[in-house]
Amino acid sequence: MMHDLVDLGRYPIDCPGSRAYDRLIEDLRRELDRDGCAVLPGFVHESGLAELLKEADAAADKAHRSFNRTNAYFTQDDPRLELNHPVRRFYDRSNAFVPADNFPKSGPLRRIYEFEGFLPFIRDALNEPEDRFYRYDDPLADVIVNVVEEGQGFPWHFDTNNYTVTLAIQNGEAGGAFEYVPNLRTAEDENFSTVTSVLDGNRALVRTLELQPGDLQIFKGRYSLHRVAPVQGQRRRYVGIFSFVETQGMCGGVERTRQLYGRVLPHHHAREGLRKDQLLD
Repeated sequence: MMHDLVDLGRYPIDCPGSRAYDRLIEDLRRELDRDGCAVLPGFVHESGLAELLKEADAAADKAHRSFNRTNAYFTQDDPRLELNHPVRRFYDRSNAFVPADNFPKSGPLRRIYEFEGFLPFIRDALNEPEDRFYRYDDPLADVIVNVVEEGQGFPWHFDTNNYTVTLAIQNGEAGGAFEYVPNLRTAEDENFSTVTSVLDGNRALVRTLELQPGDLQIFKGRYSLHRVAPVQGQRRRYVGIFSFVETQGMCGGVERTRQLYGRVLPHHHAREGLRKDQLLD
């Protein structure tokens, strides 16, 4: 059970079908339908947060730290396109991810992800059918921790997986805000013109979240452009990331996996291109 980690009194994910559970799902669906994002403040209680912070601190040095330039799609340049096209616009990226194979089943992060009631709860919130909602089948990326240090952030990008569930574990001393543009593209339309406008500095559609440690965020990251503003101060920002997808067996692309985790497994080559849409990665 999750009593030692999750505030089940406030968020009864272990009691599907109860009145409190149904009300919670109704609220989350309303938020997700409106802007592709929902936040559950204090999802992990104080003592559970201490366990997560201990695990993150112990694993932080195993993060793959990369400093390079990337576009919003984590793809290579395409010289066939115009110079101002989003695919050809590259930005400095400097942060780190602790790969999933550093988090054991007995640890708090993976215990939450693999708790029998967690996937059905997230699926209910997203109002997805059982045959279109699965854990991310990526041995390096299903459960990870993002480590952001002073001066680092994450430039504008889209996620490979349809849904990302993040858990704030520790904030930096300042900065590190999560910024996003909800529902900017669809499975049928990349909407390059509006992406270009955001990259040019138009903030009319940009929303900002200041997540606190213990907050759980459900986010449709495949369709919403988003970034993390640079962190300030010596304290690291830790965010746990749980990933879910609509295609069973879906795994991260080879190029993107190499960029984010510094290595690629045979599993990634075997699952390359296994998805239902044709969006850029």
